[in-house]
Amino acid sequence: MKITKSLFQAGVLGLSLLATSVMAAVPAAEADKLGKSLTPMGAEMAGNADGSIPAWKPLPKNAGTVDSKGFLSNPFASEKPLFTITAKNVDQYKDKLAPGQYAMFKRYPETFIMPVYTSHRGSTVPDEVFASIKKNATNTKLVSGGNGLENFETAVPFPIPKTGVEVIWNHITRYRGGSVTRLVTQATPQPNGSFSLVYFQDQFVFRDKMKDYDPANPGNILFYFKQKVTAPARLAGGVLLVHETLDQVKEPRSAWVYNAGQRRVRRAPQVSYDGPGTAADGLRTSDNLDMFNGAPDRYDWKLEGKKEMYIASDSYKIDSPTLKYADIIKAGHINQDLTRYELRRVWHVVATLKEGQRHIYAKRDFYIDEDTWQAAVIDHYDGRGQLWRVAEAHAEDYYDKQVPWYALEVLYDLQSGRYLALGMKNEEKSAYDFGFTATTSDFTPAALRQDGVR
Repeated sequence: MKITKSLFQAGVLGLSLLATSVMAAVPAAEADKLGKSLTPMGAEMAGNADGSIPAWKPLPKNAGTVDSKGFLSNPFASEKPLFTITAKNVDQYKDKLAPGQYAMFKRYPETFIMPVYTSHRGSTVPDEVFASIKKNATNTKLVSGGNGLENFETAVPFPIPKTGVEVIWNHITRYRGGSVTRLVTQATPQPNGSFSLVYFQDQFVFRDKMKDYDPANPGNILFYFKQKVTAPARLAGGVLLVHETLDQVKEPRSAWVYNAGQRRVRRAPQVSYDGPGTAADGLRTSDNLDMFNGAPDRYDWKLEGKKEMYIASDSYKIDSPTLKYADIIKAGHINQDLTRYELRRVWHVVATLKEGQRHIYAKRDFYIDEDTWQAAVIDHYDGRGQLWRVAEAHAEDYYDKQVPWYALEVLYDLQSGRYLALGMKNEEKSAYDFGFTATTSDFTPAALRQDGVR
């Protein structure tokens, strides 16, 4: 009987894993909805019943002007808020807010507001990326129990997702221009609003944008990431290098750091999961960068479905080069007068820490924009089940390059009254530079020492 039972259990497990793999790809007839009833990215093409969410209409490349530093003008600068959510009227809109957003009104009743504008659904990507996404719909499968991908091209493996982990993979692999170099800043204000800045120079390249990429032998790399601290002086010269893998169970992320003071390159296994974020004063984890990054293996992922929600969108105003960082960073939270919220449809995914796994966040609630697969809001709960941190992304479309991304990521700590703001570039000499080219030799540990020279 024991042998029979074991064989039965093994058979059930095998069928379960097979079902997971099969469910990850959809039939050709269903994939054919892409570009018809669904956008080429997988969102609903139509608006909602009352028109408060419009049909998808991609922004043209000339939607606005681009200045000499690469900053974009605001295509919607003439628009005024339809209304503003405040602590006094927030209960009227509670059903369209994440619990974390609602908590911000209770934490800062005098100052936290959400100006709500007319919704626009203009996010788009190049046609060749849309073509890859459609191929992925019928070809890409989950491996390693949902913690890796096979037969994946370029971006968004599951435009018609059936499970929570598929939605998360769409966020992790979403299109971000293929490659970029950027100068951005990070602030971790004290509760009274005083702050100092850390300056980063980032390089980010997906594997298929490397000069020496071989599509016949793609390997297990998803992208390469290099981050150099350029200021303040006490941190300047430090460099982080990450080789991000597609299947982090089969082959964990590789990371190295160059310490300018010691002039040494060393492995950095702590750059993952809840390891401390770079120069973040303990206010974010490694996997808080880009709202969420890294292996999904420590959580169970439940797809709750879609809902309508107010999220920060078309955030050109807060990205303006006419602003100073002091205009944005305020006590308790960023200057909400500079924000713009729109009603959008989002995917809701609940991540619950698996039994026996360790992470400072016992649960995370993800709200992911259907048009871009970008996480818009993530609520983080501690081991006691209490809401702890609220992450909010202020998204914009880099329409001249057809790249949806963030202008600013903010992570609020409801318990300490502090927060982290990452991605500001308003006072820098240039905006994002897409189309950065490199070879794998530029992203080796041996290359770090040269990058770290002050």
